[in-house]
Amino acid sequence: MKVALFITCYNDTLFPATGKAVVEVLERLGHTVEFPAGQTCCGQMHWNTGYQDEALPLLERFVTQFEHSEAVVIPSSSCVAMMRDHYGIMAEKIGDPQLIDRVKTLLPRVWEFSEFLTKKLGLTDVGAYYPHRVTYHASCHGLRSLHLGDGPMSLLRSVKGIDLVEIANLDRCCGFGGTFAVKNADVSSAMLAEKTLAVLDTGAETCAAADNSCLMHIQGALHRQRTGVATMHLAEILAGTEETHQCSIHPKAIDGTGVRI
Repeated sequence: MKVALFITCYNDTLFPATGKAVVEVLERLGHTVEFPAGQTCCGQMHWNTGYQDEALPLLERFVTQFEHSEAVVIPSSSCVAMMRDHYGIMAEKIGDPQLIDRVKTLLPRVWEFSEFLTKKLGLTDVGAYYPHRVTYHASCHGLRSLHLGDGPMSLLRSVKGIDLVEIANLDRCCGFGGTFAVKNADVSSAMLAEKTLAVLDTGAETCAAADNSCLMHIQGALHRQRTGVATMHLAEILAGTEETHQCSIHPKAIDGTGVRI
């Protein structure tokens, strides 16, 4: 299958290793990955902060870039949720009947990375190897908007060598929520403190998630406390093999704090 990767501006700017990991996993499974060079942002930041008119051209650009793709894979629950929840409304706001039809045709072929593996391909074992204790944080968009359910955990359970420990109160938010963390800093910090304690209680070496936005928030707290716990996108764990692991360094070994560089 030819798969188009929408990396998202967040990952492209701050966590490029995630996009590379997605490509490694999909190519290992025998798929061809394309990267439309004209892609930019899904428009979520604009739409959610009240700049809705500014978000509309980004919808049109996304459709133009990806409408001929057999499948579009995105390593971000929040971006996929943005598309499924709002792109239809945005197309109607623009008022172009052809664009409305193009959006309706494209959206069923847009997948979050883990759901593409579990729901589209029907896989849980992708040949991964990661011999570390891991806990998984379920992001709100993945849990409540995309209904990923047990999919990400089923992928992790199939990783060879992993010691997977379920976090307490899996369904609780980490407190990030984009601008929520800025506008409601005290509430966000309290939620983050609770999530950080839950991560530490598992004794995990690595906290994984399907959204790097959540992981950046969690990583900040873990780093400030000098816990040594690493954070890593699900795709990066799934990209690991016994061969590559022998040549790599676990993230927390870089500086003893778990910071990814």
